[in-house]
Amino acid sequence: MRLRLVPADARPGPATDDLSTEPADELLDELLDLALRVAREAAALVRTRREEGVQVAATKSSITDVVTQADRDSEELIRTRVLSARPGDGLLGEEGSDSTGTTGVRWVVDPIDGTVNYLHGLDQYAVSIGVEVDGRVQVGVVLNAATGDEFTAVRGRGAHRNGRPIRAAARVALEHAVVATGYNYELPIRARQAQAVASLVVRIADVRRLGSCALDLCAVAAGQLDGYVEEGCNPWDYAAGGLVAEEAGAVVEILTGASGRRLVVAAPGPSYAEFLGLVTSCGFTAHGA
Repeated sequence: MRLRLVPADARPGPATDDLSTEPADELLDELLDLALRVAREAAALVRTRREEGVQVAATKSSITDVVTQADRDSEELIRTRVLSARPGDGLLGEEGSDSTGTTGVRWVVDPIDGTVNYLHGLDQYAVSIGVEVDGRVQVGVVLNAATGDEFTAVRGRGAHRNGRPIRAAARVALEHAVVATGYNYELPIRARQAQAVASLVVRIADVRRLGSCALDLCAVAAGQLDGYVEEGCNPWDYAAGGLVAEEAGAVVEILTGASGRRLVVAAPGPSYAEFLGLVTSCGFTAHGA
């Protein structure tokens, strides 16, 4: 699987010159406003639950892949608010929501991206809401529930942090690059990732493991990271953050990783080709991906 997303400053091009099928500005404004309002309410709920004390409610793929009641309640709040305002839309959520809808609009939701951080009181967890129109993400909101930082993007309009425009970093030599990654919850996949990271870390300046795909992509967008690579991500992890990164001038690709799972690769546009070559040579990608 190879899905190529292009940075905002690469438009218009042959595939995007015809704007007749692009969503109307009024619809995009409505979707952004609703996504931001709902994300703020969900983030407030998540913060309140953290202050009250958090317990593991269940596990999923492994004993370290945890779910809290706050994850479930945040998703239910988002689902209720979105479908009350737009009852014909579809919604896909990490904690089980999956409806197709009839409008061509689908909300892709991670109610708490970075649940392990949330459980341990580390300030890297976010409400992530991406909105697809006819199968393409057009609106993205990532709200760090711990710090209140808001990352937003609308396709073709650039990316913003707390209302101010952001841009990905300029090209940097790989030996000076700071790169984020993550580890899968399944141990065989994690072992392969560790081998790839061991090869990577001696060829760049340093590696960061921050624990939230959505926030890592936003850090690429804000020029704080020079690259990001992680296998095992799902659409709700990268839908919103991927658009924020694209609109800030990064390239984001969804490839096939060495263990056969979705691999997210992101870097500023001028650095992307070299970064992709590096992660491929380090063993992150499947053969020929």
